[in-house]
Amino acid sequence: MKRIKLGALEVSEQGLGLMGMSEFRGRPGDWDESIATIRRAIDLGVTFLDTADVYGAGHNEVLLGRAIHGLRERVEIATKFGIDRSQGDSAWKLRGNRAYCRKSCDSSLMRLGTDYIDLYYLHFPPQDVEIEETIDAMAELVKEGKVRAIGLSNAPSEIIRRACSVHPIAALQGEYSLWERRIEDVSPVLAEFGVGLVAYAPLGRGLLSGMVKIEKLDDMDFRRRNPRFEGEAAAAHQTIIDNVNLIATHYGAPSSHVALAWVHAQIPRLGINIVPIPGTKTVKWLVENVEALSLKLASDDLTKLNKLAAGLSGDFSVSHAKRQS
Repeated sequence: MKRIKLGALEVSEQGLGLMGMSEFRGRPGDWDESIATIRRAIDLGVTFLDTADVYGAGHNEVLLGRAIHGLRERVEIATKFGIDRSQGDSAWKLRGNRAYCRKSCDSSLMRLGTDYIDLYYLHFPPQDVEIEETIDAMAELVKEGKVRAIGLSNAPSEIIRRACSVHPIAALQGEYSLWERRIEDVSPVLAEFGVGLVAYAPLGRGLLSGMVKIEKLDDMDFRRRNPRFEGEAAAAHQTIIDNVNLIATHYGAPSSHVALAWVHAQIPRLGINIVPIPGTKTVKWLVENVEALSLKLASDDLTKLNKLAAGLSGDFSVSHAKRQS
């Protein structure tokens, strides 16, 4: 597994998103299988592990902490704060005040069973304070050794620029795949400040893998309620899926390999480092995602894929936070 820089932080060129092991992807994953998946990832060189305090109301961080017991020096932990669900899921708040930041970090450290976080993200731009206060508070955590590097998630260009004026930002985490390309709009700002991109949902919420069918998902899976999978939007996305499947057939590879190979191939085009973090609950799909690193798409195929339409999401509101997590 190659290594790649996010700011001054070095991580594996592909990471693992853990969210679905605890919430938002139907029923939580089996505890033992989830831990086995995380440990298998580490054995395969996938050392960049992504979680958040909001996933399963802390469950996901506890799970990760248990999985990496005795392996801390082999991994890079990325976690997030800023979504306050304490008043119930009908009243999410996006918080970033100094006291909340410090309390959130200490709570995450306790759940993770570690004394430092490699990459600490603000999950969404805050509603309660200006971004400068939040970044300054996060910078204090860096000075204290609790955090190695700081990042933003789901943030527009203005917020990124203002944040970088306070402290270096190692990475922006945002949805990026063949059918969600709006993050490319902020890539010039990322390149200007040397900020890397951590791409979540690089498999289009699993749909680009060709293995997920919306109608077969259980009612606990938020994808059942996502508007991009309904009506005309669903038809437009199906066109993208069909194109990916055709190219995958040509290479004799799973569709997931094509989708992930496309994300990796955007590094020279956008001029920024990109680390996709496909999520899974099982060893089987983890291994398939890692094997995608061996696929290099021909220039003609990249050209075809680059012409496909972008996705639908793109606002950074509370409702967006609930949809995207």
